[in-house]
Amino acid sequence: MFEPVIAPSGTLLGLLQRGRGDGTLHALAAPRDEALAALDHCVLNDPRRDWQVENRSLYYARLYLDLHGGLESVEAHLFSVDDHLDTEESRTGLALAVLGHLASYGRRDALLLLRRYAAVGTNWTWALDELALRDDDTALRGLADPVLARFPATPEGEAELAAAVRDAFEPRPWRLWAEDPRETVGARVRAAGEQGSFDRWQRQMRPTGPRPGWSVQAVFDWAQQGLERGSVLHGPAARCLTAVAGPDDRPLILEAARSGPDGARCAALHYLAEARDPAVLDLIEAAANSVFRTVAEAAVSAFERMCGEAAVDRARGWVHRPDALGTSAGGVLASRGGDQDAPLVLGALRQAVRTDGPDGLSLYPLVDGAGRLGIACAAPVLRHIYREAASSELRGRTARALAATDPTFRTGFAVECLWDCEETTREVAALHAETGDVRVAERLRRLAADPAEEDEVQTAVRSRIGPDAPAV
Repeated sequence: MFEPVIAPSGTLLGLLQRGRGDGTLHALAAPRDEALAALDHCVLNDPRRDWQVENRSLYYARLYLDLHGGLESVEAHLFSVDDHLDTEESRTGLALAVLGHLASYGRRDALLLLRRYAAVGTNWTWALDELALRDDDTALRGLADPVLARFPATPEGEAELAAAVRDAFEPRPWRLWAEDPRETVGARVRAAGEQGSFDRWQRQMRPTGPRPGWSVQAVFDWAQQGLERGSVLHGPAARCLTAVAGPDDRPLILEAARSGPDGARCAALHYLAEARDPAVLDLIEAAANSVFRTVAEAAVSAFERMCGEAAVDRARGWVHRPDALGTSAGGVLASRGGDQDAPLVLGALRQAVRTDGPDGLSLYPLVDGAGRLGIACAAPVLRHIYREAASSELRGRTARALAATDPTFRTGFAVECLWDCEETTREVAALHAETGDVRVAERLRRLAADPAEEDEVQTAVRSRIGPDAPAV
């Protein structure tokens, strides 16, 4: 999947792509055709950097409802010729998830599109999962023939069918089809299910990887061989060292961490970091200066896994380094430092924004740390990140930090957060938004009555509008 192109945050399209609450509010105030065009663009061109941690589907589905939007563009997208040329889930996954939510809200046109796509579409498993949560038994049974027709009655086809049954996210359709009296449906699905269970048992009986009976040198050799094959085995090798290494092996492990082959050196660094060996911090610093990228990255990764005051104290000295270890040190101070580290965390946060922009991965722990430490003077930087970040996950973290640092949050960003695409952000807003704003009171009531809303959000809402809460 290509990196999505995100419009400026001051435009309607940019707001909707980011999933900001202001995107909904602006769309409802904009000309309907313009708002629907921007909404369709977002649904058909997934704007998320990582769909596994960012939500958009409920956010877009609610906007389709509010705008009384049709689904003609979604239908054309799903059933275009590109569906057979580009089979990546990212092309159709968001659209199918939006249809699923619309079906939950009673949009029959969305339900019919899902059924049709499950029968003929490339990403049929996603559509089937959406239907499994929302459709009736009769309609699901009617999909048995077109779905099973995808798997030819050959050894290869039966193996693919067994894998599909085994890996199904929602098993309900397959269970219904297994009850079908027809030999070509029920018997075939039952056989596929048995084969999938047998395959899983075989994998469990034949695990791959190292055995605790190995020697320390054998583990190092295994890690090095894996690296030469392109497999990163530092973590598993470190765990094996925990099982096989004794006190007498420390000199060998230290030597490997200091100057061993790359694979062995990385494994040794991870092991020593987990063991909190007194020599590991000096070894990490030396490895971080290595010209070999794999070793330098492993050193930083090992340091980030360390706990204890020694690691935090060393981070205070490393935080000004202009490399990955310096960035990591800032994250360590943000997550485990004390109040005295607030100036260092603030400096690291400002530097990260200047260097990496408002979406850098290094910002995540620093934003959390600004909130954890209550760094009030970080609020201007946090407000900038909130406005500009394309990642709704990062924006949600920023909202939590602003709630702890910015006294204007209650009457400012918290209000728009009630319409945000992330449920955790809506939860923060429900707890903090100033109820004197008429929009807040109405939105809280709507969230409380919405069956699609997450339980945590509704719990937060009820704490504000319940019988024991102040009147809104």
